[in-house]
Amino acid sequence: MTASAIPSPPASDLYAADLLLALRLADAADRVAMSRFDSADLDVQAKPDATFVTDADIATERAIREILDTERPRDGVLGEEFGTSGTSSRQWIIDPIDGTHNYLKGIPMWGVLIALAVDGVPQVGVVSQPALGRRWWAATGQGAWTATAEGDRRIHVSDVDDIARASISFQSIAQWDEVGRADDLLRLTRAVWRDRGYGDVWPYMLLAEGRLEFVAEFDVKEYDIAAIVPIVREAGGRVTDIDGVDSISSRSVLATNGVLHEAFSRFLGSAD
Repeated sequence: MTASAIPSPPASDLYAADLLLALRLADAADRVAMSRFDSADLDVQAKPDATFVTDADIATERAIREILDTERPRDGVLGEEFGTSGTSSRQWIIDPIDGTHNYLKGIPMWGVLIALAVDGVPQVGVVSQPALGRRWWAATGQGAWTATAEGDRRIHVSDVDDIARASISFQSIAQWDEVGRADDLLRLTRAVWRDRGYGDVWPYMLLAEGRLEFVAEFDVKEYDIAAIVPIVREAGGRVTDIDGVDSISSRSVLATNGVLHEAFSRFLGSAD
């Protein structure tokens, strides 16, 4: 998959039916994933890249693909566990369990990520964290939403416009160190109001809800990013790679409240 632009498309209800399908896919995925969560007999295997996969990852992606095979047989699919199928300009991008290492340890900080990209641009995104009872979703032109006990609520990024007042999240110090940018992270933590490593997909949703101003990480694939793009974008934020390039395939990601995006990009690009 080539580098994909992430523009801000005009408002449209073109993807309403796709969003409804994505939400049903998340329902099915949640059921499968939760049925195996914290199971004593969970099967865990090591991948060639030294990460892990469980029988739940495989079963969850299979459940999603079975529905897509029936309801969107002409669409392509890119999934973490079964790779790419189809050549359509419409591609469903799936991470069946984002945060597998949390999942296999019985830690509830994991999520199901489902996106629809058209010509490489994510237009629909659903993030579901069933172990926490939370879900977020968006489609181009339809805003970003989350489910609450009181009903569905539209979400927006914060209006914080000063790095010194920003709250940030990063995935791990080791991740920044591996790409030679640990010093950048340390400088950033000294410049902002608050820093925490919330981990995996949750901090992006906190950003979309206006609770954080910055999330960044490295060594990410399209299926790690695609679902968050419409949600953050429709909430008023911005998502690029760490160097400010509009791409979901650059293997890095920088998500902000939008107001501070250029300031964070400049900060990370400066040694001063």
